[in-house]
Amino acid sequence: MSTTGIELNTRRRWLAEAVELVSSMRFAISLLTIVSIASIIGTVLKQNEPMPNYVNQLGPFWFEVFNKLGLYSVYSSWWFLLILVTLILSTGLCVVRNGPKMMRDMRSWRENVREESLRNFHHKMEWTAPLDRAALAGQTAERLRHAGYAVKLVEKDGGTLVAAKKGAGNKFGYIFAHSAIIVILLGGMLDSELPVKFQQWFLGKTPFGGSGVIADIPAQHRLTTSNPTFRGNTLIAEGQTTNTALLPQASGVLVQELPFSITLKKFVVDFYSTGMPKLFASEVVVRDHETGKTFPASIKVNQPLIYKGIAVYQSSFDDGGSKLTLTGFPMAGNKADAFPIAGAVGSATELKQNGETWSVEWSGFRPFNVENIAATQDARSVAKNTSFNEQVTATLGKASGSAAKNVDNKDLKNVGPSVQYKLRDKTGQAREFMNYMQPVTIDGAQVYLAGVRASPSDPFSYLRIPADDQYSVRTWMRLRAALADPALRAEAAKRYAERALAPEQRAQGGLGRQLEESAARTLAIFSGEDGRGGFAGVSQFLEKIPAAEQEKAANIFMKMLNGALWELWQVAQVRAGEPLVEPTEAHGRYLQLATNALSDSVFYGAPVYLQLDEFVEIKASVLQLTRSPGKPIVYFGCILLVAGVFAMFYIRERRLWVWVRESEEGAHALMAMSTQRKTLDFEHEFVDLKEKLPQTA
Repeated sequence: MSTTGIELNTRRRWLAEAVELVSSMRFAISLLTIVSIASIIGTVLKQNEPMPNYVNQLGPFWFEVFNKLGLYSVYSSWWFLLILVTLILSTGLCVVRNGPKMMRDMRSWRENVREESLRNFHHKMEWTAPLDRAALAGQTAERLRHAGYAVKLVEKDGGTLVAAKKGAGNKFGYIFAHSAIIVILLGGMLDSELPVKFQQWFLGKTPFGGSGVIADIPAQHRLTTSNPTFRGNTLIAEGQTTNTALLPQASGVLVQELPFSITLKKFVVDFYSTGMPKLFASEVVVRDHETGKTFPASIKVNQPLIYKGIAVYQSSFDDGGSKLTLTGFPMAGNKADAFPIAGAVGSATELKQNGETWSVEWSGFRPFNVENIAATQDARSVAKNTSFNEQVTATLGKASGSAAKNVDNKDLKNVGPSVQYKLRDKTGQAREFMNYMQPVTIDGAQVYLAGVRASPSDPFSYLRIPADDQYSVRTWMRLRAALADPALRAEAAKRYAERALAPEQRAQGGLGRQLEESAARTLAIFSGEDGRGGFAGVSQFLEKIPAAEQEKAANIFMKMLNGALWELWQVAQVRAGEPLVEPTEAHGRYLQLATNALSDSVFYGAPVYLQLDEFVEIKASVLQLTRSPGKPIVYFGCILLVAGVFAMFYIRERRLWVWVRESEEGAHALMAMSTQRKTLDFEHEFVDLKEKLPQTA
């Protein structure tokens, strides 16, 4: 079989060469290779993601390069569709060129063969039988039929030609396999975005890039129920109804109208002990717009609802707008007054602090979180100070991120609900936060984890606020506000100096004032009055001291800081009308954790800390809706492909001729046999026929 294409008999050489190239097998194989490479790219690179995701992942330069090549929607790009159309045309011309010849060859007995040409075959034999020509020809034909051959007797040139063939269906393998490629590509194009692109190119449909109520979206952004194929998603909260699906596009979404409505009555979700979903299903009621008929249905993973040619799959689940009640704690200034704030997931709440207006965008809520406590203990801190020298670091303790020394330990526990939100300022800049409702036990102490990150691609870093005796953050918030108050710092420094000195030393006056000033200066440095604050401010202060004196200075500084913070805690308690703190080991441990949290709070970057108090969970189901008229076509093409491959590889065509003529001893027979692929089975079959055909009994 030749790899050349159709050769036109025309004077236009360019036309003849173009038709020959397109209809050639080498061109079709090249296109198949290109399609395979493009499919690999479309598999590795996530398709139809929001454009900012690609910018974050690839960077501005490669984002533009990939965008020009259309790699973010490979299967709907113009060049990919052009390749598919050309491949269909090329493969179709190959079938048209070779198919009729193969059909004629399958029906042909090749009865024009001559005795002289049979002698040139490699697999041949001759014998003489004491029979007349007709009897030997009949006997040979019967034995070949018994061996599974189709036989035809031809009288020619004074002799009888017994023509036999077996496995002629091998040619169907080529026809089926190449036809399967055409059928699969046609079915795939029918199920692709080509019909949607066609409506955008010629019917004026455009993606919607704004926000608002789906019912108010104009008609130019909507696709009618007659749209032949689509693949979209819809999110339905419990108790709500939808009759549309959203088709994601590069610059927005298209709204697909559905011929029925779906009402989510209840969403059921069950989890493994690891926190992974074990089962999630949607209990829905479907209402047909045309007939008004309603019926209940249950949509589960791998158990879709199929109605009016549209398959509804259970894709995922989300929050449907859970109601949240929180308490806000100022994180700047010397105010510790808490205030209530409420919101709903998917909405935004205005927040005013320190004369500025912020927007709290509630992005997520989880009723429980199963976490690896061993890994959580090493969760990175919001502090990222790595500039401390070794001496100062050893003195100040672990103030920055973890060493992740327990990554192989697994201690899975439910740490309770969490809320996730973005805090956006008036310039549009936002940071994302995730706060847990309940304290988490880390290193034997209970702390509230307040996560923060500047970009969705970054992991959360955590501020660890220790829980007080009432399992709240209020004591730490009072201590933070007191640290920011110069008057309270001065009062704490005075109390520290009085407590640290003996009565006779205090009577001298000068030493007491000097110690009081040093304690006040220590608290000011730690509070960030003159710089960054926290351990970073301490580090900057110590770096000004000669290296030989730094370790000694660090020890003195930390002892003074611990003592002054203890007195500051007492002052804050008195100011809040609370009893003084007993000097116990537990309270000492609390002060140590509070000091670390005060240092880390410098990097928190938010005017408030929002603590979740109450919630009313509302679940939502994410459904995927598809209309795939090309699916049965693709299945038929797959059947053709399997049949074609099976025919090409497992059906072996064999041709056999026996020329019978009269001779002096009886009838003389000359047998020759051929095949396209010479295998051991063919050799064994030839040897078997050599033994059976000459037998006279």
